[in-house]
Amino acid sequence: MHGRNYRIPSGMPTVRKEYLPGAPNPRIAKFSVGNAQGNYDYKLQLVAKARCQIRHNALEAARVAANKKLAKIVGENRYFLQVKVYPHIILRENKMIAGAGADRLQEGMRKAYGKPIGLAARVDDGTVLLEVSVYANNVNDAKEALKGAASKLPVKTSIEILPLKEVEQQAKT
Repeated sequence: MHGRNYRIPSGMPTVRKEYLPGAPNPRIAKFSVGNAQGNYDYKLQLVAKARCQIRHNALEAARVAANKKLAKIVGENRYFLQVKVYPHIILRENKMIAGAGADRLQEGMRKAYGKPIGLAARVDDGTVLLEVSVYANNVNDAKEALKGAASKLPVKTSIEILPLKEVEQQAKT
């Protein structure tokens, strides 16, 4: 089982867990990390540049990478990180036995629907994957953290910086 086998979305997705027993739970431990009550200056978004499926363990790896870098450099209570997509599509695999002497054990196409092996989120071009809110002096650190998170994902991404306090910025100029 490789992530590259499930990167390209094709066909109708299976999303109803009641019809496919044994579907796993998402591996994402927390969808929001940090101080949600902060009065932040900027919001940085990691945006997908193409249509693709992202597996739940890739989303968790990206979240952990960004969170670790932010907690180390910025401080635990000076940012707010959110995972904005939810992996609800059930991935299936028809496991085949390969190797010497396996020809007598394979079932071929019989019952080829597949067993659930994981979850994925389908994203389109322009979908926000991760979002970080920080103060003005930590924007570059958050940008580096999102670059580290982007390396864990199977899609090309871009980082958008959005000011949250436009009134104060106009008053300063």
